[in-house]
Amino acid sequence: MNRLSRIDARMVAAVAAPGAVALLALLVVLRRQDLLGVVLGLLCVLLAMVAAVAVSAARQRAEPEPTDQPHATAPPDLLPYGIDADTLDALDSRDALRAVRDRGRARGGFSDR
Repeated sequence: MNRLSRIDARMVAAVAAPGAVALLALLVVLRRQDLLGVVLGLLCVLLAMVAAVAVSAARQRAEPEPTDQPHATAPPDLLPYGIDADTLDALDSRDALRAVRDRGRARGGFSDR
């Protein structure tokens, strides 16, 4: 059995978008307010979502994959003794902050302002 070729995302978008517009026009013209109107409305929303996802997939395929770039970090000279922002944020008591400041003064890294 032959495998069917995959349908291109642009083709799916080209079929789903006019289908959604046609269903919307049909809903506006018929002005149905019964079960059929609800089903047509849901089909319109479904086709619009399929078209949007297909357009997004086509755009993603068209863009080249980004290469992994290492995160830029500050030079080790600027970082105060292995203390990062998360650690300083976790230290919310005055005693803990004072201990960090005293440790920095003892090593000659911090200055009082």
